[in-house]
Amino acid sequence: MAIEIRTVSSKKDLSIFVRFANKLYKGNKYYVPSMPMDDLDTFNPKKNGAFDFCEAECYLAYKDGKVVGRVAAIINHKANETWGVKQVRFGWFDFIDDLEVSKALLDTVTAFGKARGMQSVAGPLGFTDFDPEGMLVEGFDRVSTMALIYNHPYYPEHMKKHGYVKETGWVEYRITLPEELSDRHRKLSQIVMERNKLRIVKKTRKQIMKERYGQKLFELINKTYCVLYGYSLLSEKQIDQYVKTYLSLLDLKMVSFVENDMGELIAAGVSMPSLAEPLQKCNGELFPFGWFYLLKTIFWKKPDTLDLLLIGVLPEYQNKGVNSLVIADLFDNYRKMGFKYAETNANLETNIKVQQMWDPFEKEQHKKRWIFAKEIE
Repeated sequence: MAIEIRTVSSKKDLSIFVRFANKLYKGNKYYVPSMPMDDLDTFNPKKNGAFDFCEAECYLAYKDGKVVGRVAAIINHKANETWGVKQVRFGWFDFIDDLEVSKALLDTVTAFGKARGMQSVAGPLGFTDFDPEGMLVEGFDRVSTMALIYNHPYYPEHMKKHGYVKETGWVEYRITLPEELSDRHRKLSQIVMERNKLRIVKKTRKQIMKERYGQKLFELINKTYCVLYGYSLLSEKQIDQYVKTYLSLLDLKMVSFVENDMGELIAAGVSMPSLAEPLQKCNGELFPFGWFYLLKTIFWKKPDTLDLLLIGVLPEYQNKGVNSLVIADLFDNYRKMGFKYAETNANLETNIKVQQMWDPFEKEQHKKRWIFAKEIE
């Protein structure tokens, strides 16, 4: 039977769209369910500031009357202007192992882009870098993380058969946390701090709100990540939304801030306990018990693994060892809190500096993910 592609046009359609992957992968011990509540907000123009410079449509694929795939077509006009491209993105791309289904979905994204003057299609990508991106090509037998995409091994094979090629890639590491930092690492951190007149600062949630420190953090991220693949600067509206959404979920013992002698934020590290297990328990649904599982993991009974969500250093302070301050501060706390392992999140293959941060530690490069791209004819 032919594949039918339907545009998501109602709340019911969107509910089906955001929950499709959780149903497709239900019972898979490596998949970490997304939170439908978050995804609903992501696709709500009133709640996602990215719609100020993006346009998007979501699609569902049907076969024999059943949903068999989904995809979002996104044009980030700000990113396109920044990088000098005319590109439509595909994201939230999931499908059964049927070449006709994956082709129909990708062709729909291509048609969306072509009608708007785009010249290429690439993905998986979201509205911005803070959405899930990159298709897993290695590490299918390893547990995923909350922030990253898990997919079946047949996904990249479909992409290749449809004529898509690798545009860029990321690697991920699993770090075994040391019992304690080496004297060499501590001495280096002290030298860097004294030479550059820096200090580690800790903030309470109240201070972060009063001093708009969350906004300062994301402004730092903008300045740090702006040179990385496909990045589009976060707007003030987006930053305010991220601060409001995520500040209450962070254990501030797992956050590190570095200031210079003028009190300016010049580096930061943000991490949190792995939420893989609680999300698997509730299949991403916050009610009735999902909130309890998540809060219990974040604040009370932590797992043995944490996620290193991001580390950022202002460009003018890079190559000065400042990242060692952040690592030293965070890693000191990790063992005290009972953690044994850290997942690094995705590091661009070309970003050698960030990968070198892990050299002093026992590590395993255990996952790879790619962006696939194709010219629009």
